[in-house]
Amino acid sequence: MTLDQETGLSREETDALLARHETGVLALARDDDPYSIPISYGYDSETRRFYLRLVSTPQSEKREFLASSPKARLVVYEEAEPVYRSVVAIGTLEEISKDELTVEHVEQYGEAKRPLFEIWGESKRNLDVQLYQLEPDELSGRRVEVERE
Repeated sequence: MTLDQETGLSREETDALLARHETGVLALARDDDPYSIPISYGYDSETRRFYLRLVSTPQSEKREFLASSPKARLVVYEEAEPVYRSVVAIGTLEEISKDELTVEHVEQYGEAKRPLFEIWGESKRNLDVQLYQLEPDELSGRRVEVERE
């Protein structure tokens, strides 16, 4: 038999988990059509804002979703038996145009590292890099401890 004990993470614990990691899963929703991708992010614990550098090709499904101003959910998690922790941020992505970039933006995007597992089948000249920020309407974390007999 397995027993689970779940507790919420404090603000400090949530911020610490987000600082320890640089990748998560971004899920976008448009009508009844979902889309999710692994991404890298930068996180500012003072403003509790995420910074994302998203790369797409001209006809990509990602670009179609991003153009529709979808609702977004970013999930970051870690597991160290028997404890599982996760943070969920919910909100709308806001594109930052290159002419709106500030020094603070550049510092934050510098923290968002590109995941090593991305491989592109097309040449880089066909890729579009767009900068986004996510200031969550909701940001919550939880800790689950699984006790096994």
